[in-house]
Amino acid sequence: MSPFPPASASTSNHPRPSSLFDLFVAFTLLALQGFGGVLAVVQRELVERKRWLSEEEFIEDWAVAQIMPGPNVVNLSMMIGARYFGLRGALAALAGMLAIPLVVVLLLATVHARFADNPQVAGALRGMAAVSAGLIAAAGLKLGRSLLRHPLPLFVSIAIALAAFVLVALVRLPLVYVLLGLGGLGFVLTWRRMRA
Repeated sequence: MSPFPPASASTSNHPRPSSLFDLFVAFTLLALQGFGGVLAVVQRELVERKRWLSEEEFIEDWAVAQIMPGPNVVNLSMMIGARYFGLRGALAALAGMLAIPLVVVLLLATVHARFADNPQVAGALRGMAAVSAGLIAAAGLKLGRSLLRHPLPLFVSIAIALAAFVLVALVRLPLVYVLLGLGGLGFVLTWRRMRA
């Protein structure tokens, strides 16, 4: 018996991966597209292009993937693979995220070691970092629309997000404390609002 549940009723209305190979290829292509700002790529592919998840499901799964240990997108891939194919799906999605990208990273590391002192290579990497930051900001703004459908009023959600930014970026509190504190606060406020 698989430790992972089959696809739930909430995902049965969506298209789904046709096979384990489809899952493997989809996550391989996702991993190969992501250079730093993978959130934007993952959201576009899984929600808008493939429609395996709704925007709300993506945000919920992404939130869970972020608090689990390990890389967020790898956690998300295993959650989605498990949702559709159980343990075999989780392993196929994980293999897609790691197998071919690992080969590419090893090749790039070899090339970088040889040309690391080249100013054009350093400039190209700085340019890619700026593009990554822009992709992450754009994805954040796009996903922010879902706050309009959240049970909490918009100003409360924005206040929690701003408090998280201040505590992590300016006060430099460890992320785990901010997640436990503000995440717990958001959970309690949402739970009370939904109960009422």
